Amino acid sequence: MTDERPAVDQAAIVPGAPAPPVRRRRGSRRLTGVYIALVPIFLILGAFQYYPALSGIFHSFFDWRPAAESTMIGWDNYAKMFADTIWWDSFRNLGLIFVFQVVTWAIPLFAAELLVSLRGRRAAFVYRTLLIVPMAFPGVVTALVWQFFYHPNNGVINRTLEAMGLGALAQNWVGDPDIAMLALLFVGFPFIAGLPFLIFYSTLQNIPSEVLEAAALDGVGRFARVWRIDLPMMVSQIKILFFLAIVGTLQYGFTAYVVTGGGPDNATVVPILRIINVAYQGQDWGYAAALSTTLFAITLVFSCIVVFARRRTPAEG
Repeated sequence: MTDERPAVDQAAIVPGAPAPPVRRRRGSRRLTGVYIALVPIFLILGAFQYYPALSGIFHSFFDWRPAAESTMIGWDNYAKMFADTIWWDSFRNLGLIFVFQVVTWAIPLFAAELLVSLRGRRAAFVYRTLLIVPMAFPGVVTALVWQFFYHPNNGVINRTLEAMGLGALAQNWVGDPDIAMLALLFVGFPFIAGLPFLIFYSTLQNIPSEVLEAAALDGVGRFARVWRIDLPMMVSQIKILFFLAIVGTLQYGFTAYVVTGGGPDNATVVPILRIINVAYQGQDWGYAAALSTTLFAITLVFSCIVVFARRRTPAEG
């Protein structure tokens, strides 16, 4: 009796045998197509991302005059930077912004703890949506609204204080150098709608129910659970959030530009605003390029730390 079963490709069943040539050629063609498709992407990145960055680094060694002849001056722009007190004061303001931002993480953490405690799924969905929706508002809208709040004559804050009989507490909130930085810090209050809230809430949702049940049997109260269970479970996420906050703070500038413009008397200036002022008001483009290069180098260092921390986080968890 003849065996009519189709012949089996021995290369397909022998361990370690090479793939058939036809399949290898097809795989090579697919990879070639992928590489070709990536070429336009890298060309666009090169034209709009890498070239401006490299051009800025290059021109930081020149007395740069756009559309005119520029003179190479070596490290003079960087030497000038070390004597620029406004530039270094701007980093002090960044430090205040970063510390305030980290401290106010307590607010989204508190909101996430309350939200995760809700038993009704529908109620949790509604409240979660209400807390997250403000993230969709454009940042310029938030900044302009707070600028109106702080208006010395018609602002909501001063009008409210006067209506409550507390007119003596009314201030020129963003016009007084002594309190302008404090006023700028509170733009966006109550700071719930943002990445920290999403991270805290998702982490709390993923805590195993067995851990929570064991804690309840041991008599662990709600506040004790936050310190003994919730926060320890968030260590990896908080670490990443911490480094991301550093990088984000180094790039801070949009809100300050809209609300205060860096004033009054440079009380709210940050590095990005200093760079803009040097370039567009002082017309010192080479020096602005040196400041930008320095800020880029600092941001790059912290970005590398973030990547390193993210790679280590899964192994630690």
